[in-house]
Amino acid sequence: MEELITELEAQEERLRFDRFDNDDAWALGSMLVEVARERGLPITIDVRRGGQQLFHAALPGTTPDNDRWIERKIRVVERMHASSFLVGRRLAAKGEAFDAGYGVDPAQYATHGGAFPIRVRDVGVVGVVTVSGLPQAEDHALVVEVLGRFLGHLS
Repeated sequence: MEELITELEAQEERLRFDRFDNDDAWALGSMLVEVARERGLPITIDVRRGGQQLFHAALPGTTPDNDRWIERKIRVVERMHASSFLVGRRLAAKGEAFDAGYGVDPAQYATHGGAFPIRVRDVGVVGVVTVSGLPQAEDHALVVEVLGRFLGHLS
């Protein structure tokens, strides 16, 4: 578990933006849609900045429940400034849950993989990119993969 947590922390250090605007949100979301369509993945994609939803797409095979999961995952990132998967793994390593002990309603928060902070250098977390529809480790891995590609295109 410790090795996985270290890897997840390294991803967050590596996947940082120099800037992030509405056009970047659209391009990132579109890239996620393109990859998902190529692979036939039944996912819902959401990109936000400053609490504003800038991109949202629900691909074939998804349901409104995916939107509920997205909302719950986003709340974790907004509160903890770390990916929902990293928060969940840290808690699991300690045998804890994100619940009343943290002052939250677990029905409103999901420490499951798929929501990743959009972090701008010298600014901090400005938004969240989220995927829902696959097992949590796969949701997280897809976001990380596409963020890496996207940031490579901006360089």
